[in-house]
Amino acid sequence: MRRILAALFTLTLLGACGGQHTPVVGISCSRSSSGNTLLPTTYSNAVKSGGGVPLVIPTVTTMAEAESVLAALDGIVFSGGEDVNPAWYGEEVLNETVEIDAVRDRSDSLLARAALASGKPVLAICRGSQLLNVVLGGSLYQDLPSQRGVSHSKVEHRIVPADGSFLFRIYGGDTLTVNSLHHQAVKDEAPGISVVARSADGIIEAWETPQIWAVQFHPEKMLAAGDESWVPLFESFVNRLR
Repeated sequence: MRRILAALFTLTLLGACGGQHTPVVGISCSRSSSGNTLLPTTYSNAVKSGGGVPLVIPTVTTMAEAESVLAALDGIVFSGGEDVNPAWYGEEVLNETVEIDAVRDRSDSLLARAALASGKPVLAICRGSQLLNVVLGGSLYQDLPSQRGVSHSKVEHRIVPADGSFLFRIYGGDTLTVNSLHHQAVKDEAPGISVVARSADGIIEAWETPQIWAVQFHPEKMLAAGDESWVPLFESFVNRLR
């Protein structure tokens, strides 16, 4: 962790010396079965496409570590991955489809709380959207097929951004085609969040607060597949950090 913070300090210092600050964007990560840090390069490449410097955040174990990390960042992206433990929103595990990493849950919850306290902008993607909703007091569908009778696994569908939302400001009111790679989703919205897009079957696909932009879909994957229309989302997020 000390090496990470030293690297962050060096990046910040270099930006200051160059006369123009390039925002440093932290990205939460998954872990392998042996405990190695894992993150698809799609996330870091998407941040770079938006003009930011990506930095993968290893697992943190204390609030002090989380606060130190956030102090060195301009903003943070909460990435996709495993399911959020239902115990965090007062439920038992529903069925065998729910896959949990307790170490990552603790790390991400500490980072989320540190991020919220810092006031720095947050971009939450897939699991990240679910995590932030839970941290703010909401709940999740643990398994959409069994609880809602719908599948959002490896399909495309359309959404329409709500007027005035962050997606509307970036893309206007046009219908957006997005991907779906999830079996969980926001159920009860946390107090204070605004839902800004739903799928045709009613599943929440995007929400926001003054600090957080959250999407259930994976814009970084669509960008990696050659859909350059998602560059403006990451550019807009990075520009919030300048």
